[in-house]
Amino acid sequence: MPSQQIAETVASLMPRAQAELAELVAFKSVADFAQFPKSESEGAANWVADALRAEGFEDVALLDTPDGTQSVYGFLPGPENAPTVLLYAHYDVQPPLDEAAWATPPFELVERDGRWYGRGAADCKGGVIMHLLALRALKADGGVPVNVKFIAEGSEEQGTGGLERYAEAHPELLEADSIVIGDSGNFRVGLPTVTSTLRGMTMVRVEVDTLAGNLHSGQFGGAAPDALAALVRVLDSLRAEDGSTTVDGLDGGQVWDGLQYAEDDFRKDAKVLEGVELIGGGTVADRIWARPAVTVLGIDCPPVVGATPSVQAGARALVSLRVPPGADAAEATKLLRAHLEARTPWGARVRTEQVGQGQPFRADTKSPAYAAMAEAMRSAYPGEEMQYAGQGGSIPLCNTLSALYPEAEILLIGLSEPQAQIHAANESVSPEELERLSVTEALFLKKYAAN
Repeated sequence: MPSQQIAETVASLMPRAQAELAELVAFKSVADFAQFPKSESEGAANWVADALRAEGFEDVALLDTPDGTQSVYGFLPGPENAPTVLLYAHYDVQPPLDEAAWATPPFELVERDGRWYGRGAADCKGGVIMHLLALRALKADGGVPVNVKFIAEGSEEQGTGGLERYAEAHPELLEADSIVIGDSGNFRVGLPTVTSTLRGMTMVRVEVDTLAGNLHSGQFGGAAPDALAALVRVLDSLRAEDGSTTVDGLDGGQVWDGLQYAEDDFRKDAKVLEGVELIGGGTVADRIWARPAVTVLGIDCPPVVGATPSVQAGARALVSLRVPPGADAAEATKLLRAHLEARTPWGARVRTEQVGQGQPFRADTKSPAYAAMAEAMRSAYPGEEMQYAGQGGSIPLCNTLSALYPEAEILLIGLSEPQAQIHAANESVSPEELERLSVTEALFLKKYAAN
C-alpha cells in the first residue's frame, strides 16, 4: 500500500530529523541584528541551502532581500508536464525572551516528556524539516511526482517584508500551481487541520512628549503633565470595559462560523490564571480568529529598579493590531494612528509611526488541492477528518502570493499546535505531529499530481 510505504519511510527517518532539527535550532537566527549577530542567520540560511543541494535541488540560491536578510530558494524538477508546488517555511525565529524561564537552553534541542524543546522547533524550523521528510519519503517511494520550488524566509518573525518585496520584483520566481505554507498548525495534537484564514497585522510606534525635561515630582507633580500618564491613558482607550479592542472606526463585531474553541480548552491552552477572566465578547473563535485585537508590545519608560521621583517628560510604546479577514490592513493602520493621535490627552505632543504591516488572508477551500489534502490527512490520521480553523497570527507573504498568483491554490499546515507554545518560553514540537504531517504532505503531493 503506497501510503504505508511512505509512513514507514518517514518513521525510519525520524532519528535523522531530530538530529537535523537540533543542528538548525542551534543557530540563534533572530533577524534583529541589534540583538543577535547576523552571522547566526547566515549560518541557518547556509544550512538550509546545503540541505536542498543534498536533496538534488537545482538553482539553489541565497536571495538578498530588501530588508537586509536572506531567503533560501531551490528548484527540484519533477516529471514532464507535472504541476509545480511551492513549499514554504521560515528559518528565522523569535527571540528567546527570558532565558531564565526556559527549563533547558533555548537554542539547544532537548527531548523531554515526549516533545522536543527549543526555539524554532515548531515555528518554523520544524517546518523546514517537515518538507525535507516528505520529499525524502517520496523519493523512496518512486520519486517526487511534482516540480518543487522551496523557499525558506529569513525575516518572517520581524514582519519587515523582505521576501514579499523580493517576490514582487521577481514574480516568476515563486510562481506555482499550488502553495503549501508550512507555518501554521493543527487545532489539537492528533486533529488534522488546515488554516483557512489569517488575521493581518499592523505595528505602530507612538511617542508622547509633554515637557522639555523630567521634573521633580514633589516640586512640580500635580500640575506638570506627565507624559507616561498620558501614554497610559491613550493606550487604555484602545480597549472597552470588557477588554474588547476599540479602535475608532474599525469594525469589531465579526463572527466565526467554523470550528469552535471551547472556553475551558482555551483557558488551559493559554495558561490563564485561576480567577482571571477572559477578555472580549462573542465566542473564543470570534475573538481570536475573526475580530481585531490590540496588544501593547512594549513601553519605553523608567524601570522600577533605579526609578527616581520624577514627572516624565516623554514616553513611547509599540502597539500591535491584528486585523481580521475582510478588513484592509492599510486602512486599519490609518484608523489606529488617528485614534492614538486623537485620544492623547492634555494637548500632549504625539507622534505615530507605522513600523510593520501585513494583510489578512482567506483561502479558497473549495479548490482541488483542498480535496487532495483532505484525502491525505484522512490517510495520515486514521479515523480523523480534516478540519478548518482560523489563526489569529499573520503570515503577510500569503497575501503577496495570492495577489501575484491568483490561480494558485494556497494551503496552510504546520506544527504550531497549542502545546507548542510558539513565541513563548519553552517552545516545543511534537515529534508525532512532525511524523504525521510529513506523511500528510508526501501523500498530498502524490494525490495532487494524480488529479
